[in-house]
Amino acid sequence: MKKQILSGIQPSGILTLGNYLGALRNWVKIQNDYDCKFFVADLHSITVDQDPEQLRKNIKSVIMQYLACGLDPEKNTIFIQSHVHEHAELGWILNCSTYMGELSRMTQFKDKSKKQENVKVGLFDYPVLMAADILLYDADFVPVGQDQKQHLEIARDIAKRFNSTYKKEIFKLPEGYITENTAKIMSLQEPTKKMSKSDENKEATIFLLDDRATVLKKVKKAVTDSENVIKYSEEKPGIKNLMNIYSAVTDKTYSQIEEEFKGIGYGKFKEDVASAISDILDPIQEKYNQMLLPENDEYIKNICKKGADVAQKIAQEKLKEVYEAVGFVTK
Repeated sequence: MKKQILSGIQPSGILTLGNYLGALRNWVKIQNDYDCKFFVADLHSITVDQDPEQLRKNIKSVIMQYLACGLDPEKNTIFIQSHVHEHAELGWILNCSTYMGELSRMTQFKDKSKKQENVKVGLFDYPVLMAADILLYDADFVPVGQDQKQHLEIARDIAKRFNSTYKKEIFKLPEGYITENTAKIMSLQEPTKKMSKSDENKEATIFLLDDRATVLKKVKKAVTDSENVIKYSEEKPGIKNLMNIYSAVTDKTYSQIEEEFKGIGYGKFKEDVASAISDILDPIQEKYNQMLLPENDEYIKNICKKGADVAQKIAQEKLKEVYEAVGFVTK
């Protein structure tokens, strides 16, 4: 049997180049080798205020972006998180095996809570729902970046504690799935922080649906330095970020890039980076625009329904085990 992989992305807007190079492209590569479940994490998205109508559009859009990037619904289980209510149910039960101190130490909570005047319980509790997402499906591996490793660790801790409390191996302990050469894409305007689809400065982020003119405009405005030398260095975060992007989309090494642009200024380099980005985005956008046609609405709905049916069947069995272990009375 194939090993299980599970991952999801929040529908907080159009996906970014960072989402693609850091996650989606790798999901496409592994979909033949693993039993993969990829979901739209809409329950997670409401830890901050959302416009309901826009959220509905974003959820559908993320599904279409998954497909446009190459995820095959015949090979993967693709679903919307809120369509499988067992995620929320297990989340509550796992709350009762989680300590306040554990959650208060989470780095993402500390960072995000600083930006909110009234911090919501959902933001504090976010890692427990993430643990439920993972543990429901006996995931062997979870693709994680550096910023999610802490969430995976708390999921493992919760699982261990639950298994120990009820003296039964209910939950499998997941491992992080680290893909070689995974690109970490930073903000074009603040190259020391991660590129984000929720960044208020839209010039900082390249979105999967940005056209060539928009990509060129954003890359040209990208923060660099005054040296005008293409060199991979921690002292040059802006150029390092653009080189990371160029390397990721062309498969060229940093040495090759330095040689290619030796004696050439930032202007030409930025133009070539923008062009290489658009070369990989063009086919994605073509597929996405095809799915926007009204005749494909039913196709998208059927993928979500089929995926939710498959996921829920698995989730129900796991939740039944949990209920029995806890001591709930079955119907």
